[in-house]
Amino acid sequence: MTGVEALVRWRHPGRGLLGPDEFVPLAERTGLVRELTRVVLGSALRQARVWREAGLDLPVSVNLSARDLLDLDLPRTVAALLERHALPADRLELELTESVILADPMRARAVLGRLDAMGVTIAIDDFGSGYSSLAYLKRLPVSAIKIDRSFVMNMERDDNDAVIVRSTVELGRNLGLRVVAEGVETVAVWNRLAELRCDQAQGHLLSPPVAAAELTRWLAERARPAAPRPPAAASAPDARERRAARSVRAVGPAARR
Repeated sequence: MTGVEALVRWRHPGRGLLGPDEFVPLAERTGLVRELTRVVLGSALRQARVWREAGLDLPVSVNLSARDLLDLDLPRTVAALLERHALPADRLELELTESVILADPMRARAVLGRLDAMGVTIAIDDFGSGYSSLAYLKRLPVSAIKIDRSFVMNMERDDNDAVIVRSTVELGRNLGLRVVAEGVETVAVWNRLAELRCDQAQGHLLSPPVAAAELTRWLAERARPAAPRPPAAASAPDARERRAARSVRAVGPAARR
């Protein structure tokens, strides 16, 4: 495990659990998205501090909207929240899409520059779904790119998507950027990404989105020492047994979700 991402949901009293697509656009239109971002940032950093004190030192990622990136006070707000929760800046990663950058490139560059100077990590989310990727990768203090899930999920069935994923991994490697594949749901895709030397992956194969308490139990289980292995057999395993062992290791993360 290399990190977690904060996802916002609304438990509506009449409509049940709502995803961000159903209420974040409204928050953006009404100007409430900045307050929403502060609530999510505070909640994520507070939980990160709890995990850190329990010996689970994981960075947390939080998404930014276009309005967030136009807020010149955002770096000051982030610094205050990090100080309140006694976390180093490198424990926070802020994710933004290319469309967010396009809202006001000059102001976005100024805000991200200040966040980067603090030590906060910046990642481009949904990479490949916009139109200005290469230009902004040169100009912005970006440390990671996250390949859009639409390409990753279909890469085993669509040759064009597979080419896009492979090219993005190579681009990130050549630019010295960490590459994260989103939407990993099958062992076949996981293994293909490993062959391509993609740095990190996230998706339902590892775990579906869960509440913090459930994730804490999941993390604690993964952190436990492995059970002692039985003594090695006197004879070497044959080829079929070696293949089976590799398969068990490959599907392990899915089996423990």
